[in-house]
Amino acid sequence: MKRPLPELQHAFARYLVEREGEATSLILGDEKADAKERMDLYAGAYVTRLIEALENHYPGLWGLVGDEQFWRLCREYIARHPSTFRSIRWFGDRMEAFLAENAPYRDHPFLAEMAAFEWAQGRVFDAADAEALGEAELQQVPPERWGFLTFAFTPAMEWVDLHWNVPALWQALDREETPPDPERSEVPVVWLVWRQALDPRWRPLAVDEAWALQQVRDGANFATLCEGLLEWVDVQNAPLRAASFLRTWLQHGLITCFELRGSPP
Repeated sequence: MKRPLPELQHAFARYLVEREGEATSLILGDEKADAKERMDLYAGAYVTRLIEALENHYPGLWGLVGDEQFWRLCREYIARHPSTFRSIRWFGDRMEAFLAENAPYRDHPFLAEMAAFEWAQGRVFDAADAEALGEAELQQVPPERWGFLTFAFTPAMEWVDLHWNVPALWQALDREETPPDPERSEVPVVWLVWRQALDPRWRPLAVDEAWALQQVRDGANFATLCEGLLEWVDVQNAPLRAASFLRTWLQHGLITCFELRGSPP
């Protein structure tokens, strides 16, 4: 009796992930390889492809731990977190948590931060395109209406909190140079990761800029931004500081449009 195709596919997929199930009873063997040997070939190729995906997603992590440890790490990750995605692009999304929670990797917390940093790079690279707003367009807004300005941002933008000098480690490994020793700061540094043209970029944010970016991204207008910056600067310098942030964000292609929300006609 013929089995429905979805049942066959489910049995095949289960064997690839778990190395068990009824798939071997549904496959014919021959003099070259029996059913189990044939299925094991497929399962081995499947694991190899998943490891290749993790190599592409996490080259910095690979460089930090070395070939042998990385491949062991990948197999442990695959066993704990089998792929649930239709696209292999998203396999590896739980690597940061895996490294933070499991020995021996949790004893080296910069590894989890490297994974977070590299995953952010991948996310901004794959994010949807959005046309950046130009400074000239913003300059057309009358000064008396600036307080009502709100902004929308590119989807190709992430930020990560890092205690360790992960960007310096990554950059050295990318250049095939000897990386510096891992160094931990007392307080986490917010790193902005974004895509400009086709290139992922990153830079650390000062505390006030990190706060400002979060507020504006959440919908705060320019007047609210200036008011909040009084925690760091005086009332005369708050608008200048806020304007300098906007200029930087525009130059980096982060802002896609503005709206005069609540402004009188």
